[in-house]
Amino acid sequence: MSYPGYPPQAGGYPSQAGGYPPQAGGYPPQAGGYPPQAGGYPPQAGGYPPQAGGYPPQAGGYPSQPGGYPPQAGGYPPQPGAGGYPAMPPAGKASAQQIMIGLKYADMSTIWKMSSSSLFFQRGFRGSIKDFPGADPLRDVEVLRKAMKGFGTDEQAIIDLLGSRSNRQRVPMLMAFKTSYGKDLVKDLKSELSGNFEKLVLAMLKTPSQLDAYELKEAIKGAGTDEACLIEILSSRSNAEIRELNQVYKTEYKKSLEDAISGDTSGHFRRLLISLAQGNRDERETVDISVAKQDAQALYAAGENKVGTDESKFNAILCSRSKSHLRAGNYRGEEWYFKCIKNTPAYFAERLYKSMKGAGTKDKTLIRIMVTRSEVDMLDIRQEYVKNYGKSLYTDISGDTSGDYKKLLLKLCGGSD
Repeated sequence: MSYPGYPPQAGGYPSQAGGYPPQAGGYPPQAGGYPPQAGGYPPQAGGYPPQAGGYPPQAGGYPSQPGGYPPQAGGYPPQPGAGGYPAMPPAGKASAQQIMIGLKYADMSTIWKMSSSSLFFQRGFRGSIKDFPGADPLRDVEVLRKAMKGFGTDEQAIIDLLGSRSNRQRVPMLMAFKTSYGKDLVKDLKSELSGNFEKLVLAMLKTPSQLDAYELKEAIKGAGTDEACLIEILSSRSNAEIRELNQVYKTEYKKSLEDAISGDTSGHFRRLLISLAQGNRDERETVDISVAKQDAQALYAAGENKVGTDESKFNAILCSRSKSHLRAGNYRGEEWYFKCIKNTPAYFAERLYKSMKGAGTKDKTLIRIMVTRSEVDMLDIRQEYVKNYGKSLYTDISGDTSGDYKKLLLKLCGGSD
């Protein structure tokens, strides 16, 4: 990474009254870290780079950094050892995996000191599937091998194992299985399982970006396009997730996601999807209410208040403004912006409800959402489901599915509310 700002200095820069001004790209790493600054360092796009030994305390704390550290009352305390603080996600987007990574770099007392004013910890984990303490992929694949070996298959053993492991603990089983037995775990599972249970198990063994890429590929291929799936994935993922998705899609399918979208959609919908697929939405949590109101008025003038629609205005606002900004705008007419942006858990609750409502079950949608949201916001989805439909998600899954497929879905659901 290049740093167009200040060049590295042996021993770091000296203290400056008022602190250093912002630099495009942020400040480069400094041996020993940056010295304390009165008032703290100013915000840097992308956040400050890691410093050997960690950042020193700052009066008033460090400012909020997009993608970097959240604000801390009194500043971050010094960290022993090389490496300093690990990279932290934006406020409110923590997973159990990220918390565990943090624990590798600091002791528990330090973690709780950091948590005092951080939304990262205040919001807590809202998924239904967590890391299983002490999980070992080499031991776990022994369970899978035993479940598939010999006459018949022990489906319950597979359910108990996969349903109690997080994604970051499940995916390494693929390599561990091949290492231990010289065989492909996916092929063995396909030979032993069938139907929706097989599809659910295989979905759980993909990384999030692999599963998203696969689902988008399936939504685009063949006759007809699953437009709802395209909207669901591209409007609910973070910039980092969309950029990784683009890389995985190109690697897996030898074609860019943008080209795939362009070849299968048209008009304003195509432009909207291509804009979303860039992964360049503003992700700041702060909102300028006056600007949000101006955008709401602009969208009203561009659509509802006249004959025809200024689609370019919709595209520019809906695909570039932050989700916090769009929620604050109080836009009239839900056709003007994705329900996913307005209330993400309620949107997924509705998608799940419709996947099971009426004759037949839209199992592809049910599987995708249960897997992708189980470590993100499943607890919030369950709350919205009960509030909006008068029944628990657990109850509806129990009544609409059966057998081993139902058992594993209920594991992902995580509770009956």
